[in-house]
Amino acid sequence: MSIVRLHVVSTSTKVGSERRFDKSITILELKGKLEMITGTSCGAMILTLEDADGTEIAKLNKDDAMLGAYPVVDYCILKVHDTDAQNTIATYEDVSKVEKYEMKEEEYDKLTGSVRAFKIRNQLGRFNPEFQAQQEAEKLAKEREGEEEAKSIAVGDRCQVKLGGTKRGEVMYVGKVEFQPGWWVGVKYDEPLGKNNGTIKGKRYFECPDKFGGFVRAKEVEVGDFPEEELNFSDTDEDEI
Repeated sequence: MSIVRLHVVSTSTKVGSERRFDKSITILELKGKLEMITGTSCGAMILTLEDADGTEIAKLNKDDAMLGAYPVVDYCILKVHDTDAQNTIATYEDVSKVEKYEMKEEEYDKLTGSVRAFKIRNQLGRFNPEFQAQQEAEKLAKEREGEEEAKSIAVGDRCQVKLGGTKRGEVMYVGKVEFQPGWWVGVKYDEPLGKNNGTIKGKRYFECPDKFGGFVRAKEVEVGDFPEEELNFSDTDEDEI
């Protein structure tokens, strides 16, 4: 018995595999084995033999001929050409064509062998009262972050922000925002050192020129007598402007 190792590929699927075949089997018998491997029916198969570079060596078109009658050697490519137009890669990969079963929440809750039922019985994850309490506490803490610091800041205050370098400006907004939890301070900087114009994700919190606006946590803001800084040109050196 002479065995040959071939790399089987098909035009109807992206998957390839290495298989061992007896050279004494007929091409018809070979097609029967390939039908189980590729899913292509025998009647829709055209078989070709290729070398390692993909160059066609022979067409295996005689069903009664033995595989060994062709110039087949180890690691040749046995290519299955699927002539069935319905049997394509998309048939297996397009999940939109697969009928889906959907279960209502109340029906799923009644199942005793589901993952959810297991978690409920063992009080795991969101079904653990302690875990739920911890999650709620963390959520509340995030929502209230910066609230105390923000109480000492008012719209119109002059301020100084020490985040990404010292920047001066005017407080334009104090409160909660939609883009992040907690309390935030909107600042109109004296110079174009910001990131926006007072609008975040389509919602306007205050108005200012583009790149003059920014939002920071209250802990990063110091309010006080911070007048707008002016450029100071010294008269001591008239050769430098």
